[in-house]
Amino acid sequence: MPRAEVGTPKYLANKMKSKGLQRLRWYCQVCEKQCRDENGFKCHTQSEAHLRQMLAVGENAGRHIADFSQQFQHDFVQLLSRRFGTNRVKANTVYQEYIQDKHHLHMNATRWVTLTEFVKHLGRTGVARVEETEKGWFLAWIDNSPKALAKQEASMKKERATMSDEARERMLIAEQIERAAAEKERSGTPETAPVELGLKKDESTKVVLSLAPKAAASSSTSATPAPLTLKANPLKVNPLKANPLKANPLKRPNPLKQPSPPSEAGKKRDLSQMTAAERLIFEDQERKRRKMEREVAA
Repeated sequence: MPRAEVGTPKYLANKMKSKGLQRLRWYCQVCEKQCRDENGFKCHTQSEAHLRQMLAVGENAGRHIADFSQQFQHDFVQLLSRRFGTNRVKANTVYQEYIQDKHHLHMNATRWVTLTEFVKHLGRTGVARVEETEKGWFLAWIDNSPKALAKQEASMKKERATMSDEARERMLIAEQIERAAAEKERSGTPETAPVELGLKKDESTKVVLSLAPKAAASSSTSATPAPLTLKANPLKVNPLKANPLKANPLKRPNPLKQPSPPSEAGKKRDLSQMTAAERLIFEDQERKRRKMEREVAA
């Protein structure tokens, strides 16, 4: 049956019926003809024009499929770059806008069976950055044009020029640390813990602070009462209630005052029984006493 001539009522009726998108399975890409139902598609495949076209395509089917695939990718990427730019967008959204054109190149004529395979191909070739999420595949176009590359390089130069000296030093230090870590991993030397030097304090020992003066050694055999001792508790000791008239170990001695002879109890006291703080105070007092003796002798 011949086609209706342009401008005839039959032609206008066919155009009105074919408005919008039809079933993809009833579209012939070789003849670029859309059939409205299965019967029409079957009649088209048995027509003489379709058979002639299929014989021409069958001589080099691989070249025709490659051409269709290249044209489909070009049109799809062109729509992605012009409509969405470098923004991240859902792949199905771009495809729905692409197929709005009634005479677009259909995907069933290309080497990609599904849209997922085509999106993965774009990611492997570096055309776009693809990402799979729970909501589907997303992609963003990568602009590799010379103008975009020049603009990106100019922005990087401007950022480096405006970077402060402090930020640049921090960046250099971070690079040196990373380089040293990489060299240590390549050499395979074990990392040794740093040796701590200085005064080591035993946490198990209790610091005892005595505010009472030392009692003089008695010659009698009666036991002397033990001095009042207070545990150093920073939450309970009130420095404002301390008696300033009592002996202060940090108070500087009077050089004009004659040193009192040391008591026998102080001489016989074992240093091993003192705590670390008492030992330091005792050594400091002995050092000051010897210094004063040398000054008086001179």
